[in-house]
Amino acid sequence: MTIERARRALDTSERGLASTEARKRLEIDGPNALPAAPRRAWLLRFLDQFRNVLIYILLLSALASGLMGHAVDAAVIAAVVLLNALIGMIQEHKAERAMAAIGRMLARTALVRRDGRWQRLPAEELVRGDLVRLEAGDRVPADLRLVESHTLQVDQAALTGESMPIDKAVGPDRSDAELAERSSMLYSGSLITRGTASAWVAVTGANTELGRISHLLAEVEDLSTPLLKRINQFGRRLTVLTLLLAIVMLGISVGLHGQAWGEGLLAAIALIVAAIPEGLPAIITITLAVGVRKMGKRKAIIRHLPAVETLGSVNVICSDKTGTLTRNELAVRELALAGLSARPPDPGLSGSLALAEAASLCNDAGVDHGGDPIEKALLDFARAMGLDPSALRNARPRDGVLPFSPELRLMATRHGRQLVVKGAPEALLARASAQINDGASERLDPAHWHRQLEAMTAKGLRVLAIAEGRMTEPSSSIDAEDDLRGLGMLGLVGFADAPRAEARGAVRSCQQAGIELKMITGDHAETARAVATELGLAGKEDLVLNGRELDRMEDAELEARASSIRIVARATPEHKLRLVKALQAGGQVVAMTGDGANDAPALKRADVGVAMGIKGTEAARQAADMVLADDNFATLEAGVEEGRGVYDNIRKALLFILPTNVAETLVILLAVLAGSALPITPVQILWVNLVTTVTLELSLAFETLERDVMRRPPRAPEQPLLGRFVIFRILWVGLLLTWAVFWLHGQALASTGSEAIARTVAINVLVIGELVYLFNCRRWQDFAFSPSVLVSNPWVWWMTAVLVALQLALSYAPPFQVLFGTAALSLAQWLPILAVCAALAVLVEIEKWITRSLRLEWASPSAAR
Repeated sequence: MTIERARRALDTSERGLASTEARKRLEIDGPNALPAAPRRAWLLRFLDQFRNVLIYILLLSALASGLMGHAVDAAVIAAVVLLNALIGMIQEHKAERAMAAIGRMLARTALVRRDGRWQRLPAEELVRGDLVRLEAGDRVPADLRLVESHTLQVDQAALTGESMPIDKAVGPDRSDAELAERSSMLYSGSLITRGTASAWVAVTGANTELGRISHLLAEVEDLSTPLLKRINQFGRRLTVLTLLLAIVMLGISVGLHGQAWGEGLLAAIALIVAAIPEGLPAIITITLAVGVRKMGKRKAIIRHLPAVETLGSVNVICSDKTGTLTRNELAVRELALAGLSARPPDPGLSGSLALAEAASLCNDAGVDHGGDPIEKALLDFARAMGLDPSALRNARPRDGVLPFSPELRLMATRHGRQLVVKGAPEALLARASAQINDGASERLDPAHWHRQLEAMTAKGLRVLAIAEGRMTEPSSSIDAEDDLRGLGMLGLVGFADAPRAEARGAVRSCQQAGIELKMITGDHAETARAVATELGLAGKEDLVLNGRELDRMEDAELEARASSIRIVARATPEHKLRLVKALQAGGQVVAMTGDGANDAPALKRADVGVAMGIKGTEAARQAADMVLADDNFATLEAGVEEGRGVYDNIRKALLFILPTNVAETLVILLAVLAGSALPITPVQILWVNLVTTVTLELSLAFETLERDVMRRPPRAPEQPLLGRFVIFRILWVGLLLTWAVFWLHGQALASTGSEAIARTVAINVLVIGELVYLFNCRRWQDFAFSPSVLVSNPWVWWMTAVLVALQLALSYAPPFQVLFGTAALSLAQWLPILAVCAALAVLVEIEKWITRSLRLEWASPSAAR
């Protein structure tokens, strides 16, 4: 659209609006602000956290404990419930903060022409047709149409993902131009990095591109994590099974054995308490929290607790390019010199030092502080060539300058009679007649330079030409027509956003771990492919799509092709969000990395959103589940590793906890069926469950990583929490413990005639059996009693000492004997307990040796079933 058509469409002029007209438009369109994030009362958020089957189980456990008069037990379980609810309530608040962070990207004030004079007004008061003036350092207050500009450059990376500031100009854009290619438009939240401009306000508030992102973010639904899905499924099944068994138990006690309703109800409550793993939610929360601490030490800050575990199940990473895989800093990547094809910078290249000297002299960037990104990159290039730009400038001071001009597309400086010129390659080649080859001037070879220019631009490089000339007569000024003729080409310099040094290794490690990587960027396809190829993320034959091609795809087609796509270039927030959704529809667990506000909707939708902590926008950080404190893609690899370790430890906790619950349930069930007294009472069951939770289960949260954790494929999304091997182990260890309890309880009762002693033996069989079985569970298939494993987790030994002390107190301390109905045991009564429990540990290690030797896939940690 031309300036005149824009003026008519906005019904404005070069003098701006009158205040009366501005007030009318403000009433119609509303303030230039983003809609406030929807807020819910804290009480409603809190109550919502109780809509979870496992929470119902815990509340039932607390109620059962309270009915039996054990207030301490009930209080402990209730505290676990409250802790889980508070964590969930706090995490829900993150979506509101993400939307508020996008709002903080807006400019606070703007210089506006009203009633024929310039005045500074709150940005919220801007309306369509207002004339705004901008200069370097200003943030764009709304979506604007340029009226005039001078050497204008804008950083809009937070919106488009482009790695470099973009030149803007007044001229009309194509009607089908993509967002990133609209040079006559400035977008709300962008930053002016160079030059000045005046522009009309075209769009305000929620209708701006930034407002569109905010709207997308508000519409994105949070997904349940794989772990929470599995736990809810497990909890529902356990609830149904437990209640059915309790009803059957009550019927058997009262109907079959003629017991009183009170006794039958006590047996049913005992079974409920035995079957419910009270410590499971607590140990999951603690394991996740320990994972947060471990990741924090590796520079990964977790904002959403379940994301710790979800990281371990990620099988696709959709990575933004700018600031994530790259440093978001321009660097000189290639040089083209006379007689030499484009290649990486090297001080040994003939002509490279002369090129670096010229790049330092014809340069407005300060040696020790900021400036134009390209000019800063040229100074870094000079230093890499072994030059000292400051000393060079002192030795050859500037005597004159021709500032950069969009019309000439070049800049020139004079040093005595020498001229140094840099600018667009086409502009300098048109003014050159020679080229400098190893210090000597020779005839210009235009074909050579055009070939190198095409080769460099094909790699996605931004190319600058540098040349030199001489003034025939000394002068304080530089005349473009007279002095900039017959230049000698020194070379072409290719710039790109440099990949992070550690990114290649991190990409390779993720690929070895079976994780698929995709690049989604707002940059050009050539630039994206060049970076992806250099990092080993994609090959020359891999599928690259641009945003327009994605727009032409129906959702079904995108879902079918999503896994084969390696790069999406010129991607908008909608494109990123669509690809994440398409991958999730195909059953993938997706991590999305990014640093701009344009990444926020996809970050929120992804199973794990990962934002950059240093260069990332606040909007991206608030929408993410994890923030990389060092902006290092390699830290994400560490997060995946720790996430896999966390899931391992949670499954080990299940492998450890549930055999005891099975044994306790079978002991109660078989005793009721036989019509005999319970070998272990409900309060004693609670003791076993809670004391092992506080000690042994807690130590598993600190377990170190398995040696093959990053050599396994990602676990299948459909992998059940209780796979075939876990169920097998739970049942056979549970049966062993059940047999041991009945046998040793019966032996003690027969030899002493004391129910208290017999029950104390039964309690210690369960607890000591769990203690030795803990060591089996520390390694999935490897031998658990090797010296390296035994010393790898000191928490195991501390918790063992605490547990032994508690069990001795239970058996010998009079207050515990009164409260729990226990009695002191003799050495002769301890020996069979220790022998049976040691045999249990040996049998489990034999089972592990068999599955390891036979390489049984169904018994491996990554087994799908």
